[in-house]
Amino acid sequence: MGCSSCSTSTNGQPRGCKNNGTCGTDGCNKLTVFDWLSNMSLPNGEKPFDCVEVRFKNSRKDFFRNTENLSLSIGDVIATQAQSGHDIGMVTLTGELVKVQMKRKKVDFNDAEIHKVYRKASQKDIDVWQKCRDREEEIKKRAREIAIILKLQMKISDVEFQGDGSKATFYYTAEERVDFRQLIKDMAKAFGIRIEMRQIGYRQEAQRLGGIGSCGRELCCSTWLTDFRSVSTSAARYQQLSLNPQKLAGQCGKLKCCLNYELDVYLDALKDFPPQDTKLFTEKGLAFCQKTDIFKEKLWFSYKEDPANWHVLSPEQVKEIQEKNKKKEKVTSLEEYAIENLVEIEERVVFENVVGQDSLTRFDKPKRSKNNRNRNRNKKRKAGDGGNNQKQGQKRNRNKRNQSSGNNKNNQRNSNKNANRSKRRPKNA
Repeated sequence: MGCSSCSTSTNGQPRGCKNNGTCGTDGCNKLTVFDWLSNMSLPNGEKPFDCVEVRFKNSRKDFFRNTENLSLSIGDVIATQAQSGHDIGMVTLTGELVKVQMKRKKVDFNDAEIHKVYRKASQKDIDVWQKCRDREEEIKKRAREIAIILKLQMKISDVEFQGDGSKATFYYTAEERVDFRQLIKDMAKAFGIRIEMRQIGYRQEAQRLGGIGSCGRELCCSTWLTDFRSVSTSAARYQQLSLNPQKLAGQCGKLKCCLNYELDVYLDALKDFPPQDTKLFTEKGLAFCQKTDIFKEKLWFSYKEDPANWHVLSPEQVKEIQEKNKKKEKVTSLEEYAIENLVEIEERVVFENVVGQDSLTRFDKPKRSKNNRNRNRNKKRKAGDGGNNQKQGQKRNRNKRNQSSGNNKNNQRNSNKNANRSKRRPKNA
């Protein structure tokens, strides 16, 4: 859901929001909520809900009461009540959906302690707020240096200024408890503001900072996921994923939240399968389950004495063998039930040119080997020598022609002279 200013420019390049998180439709913000009641009018006599949802830096959101009955809409920058002074935020949701969100987050909308909305932010408020946000990166870098000097085992991940610039909240992560009293004194002396330290978990850190996951999309926790359920390695086992921590861990260093998305479907599918530790008793020997394929509905078993040879069985066949084993009956062998005796040879599907593209590397320049270069040089040399020989042959022909034409002219002159001499001689001579 991008806003209208996020479309492409005239030359087709992405234009980007360029609003720094304050776009008019709230489509570029984190944890945005689609207001599907925006086009519906309230019944007669009903007053609009007097609370609004306001978003501050990154994914921090809170609810405020509109006591002044201001006409607020999504995208408005407002000044809100804080513990001391005021804060600047952006309205992300209004109307009846705010009540639904407050119930979801277990916030009592009748509570008198809900902070108030002061006013719509003036240009002066926005200038002060923007000036404070521009200082955050520099202050975060300086705070990290002070923490390193004090040798504190903590990581300062984010800094958030209050809208009036009187206080700054430092978010940090740490494995153990940290004594940061001296750190607060040094930072208050260096920055001249009130300091608040707030410890967050690694998942909350990834939610605040955002990023791109291994799937190529933005992190779920920073776009739509609001609750962090515990993820265990059993979720990967049920889905038959390799227990590789580098592949199963997200940017927060914990197990990926998406491992829980399809877990219920796998658990329902596994109800029709025998357990993984199933043992089958045959006259040929004891057989163990080696692999289970939920999608193809197949199980692979192998004998204890011959673990390299696997035999494919269906869940129904395994249950049939188990029923016989319960009656203390042994089947002859797994080969009688094995599906692999009727192996279907699947034809390999080579690359099909569906879209009309010849090859993915059709624009790449082929690499020329040294032998080809030498051959081309030799060809050029031969071609040059052939041209020289041809030119020399043409010169020889010209010379021959000139010589023959010169001889003909001399012969003609001599014949003319002899004829003239014969005319001049007297008849009696």
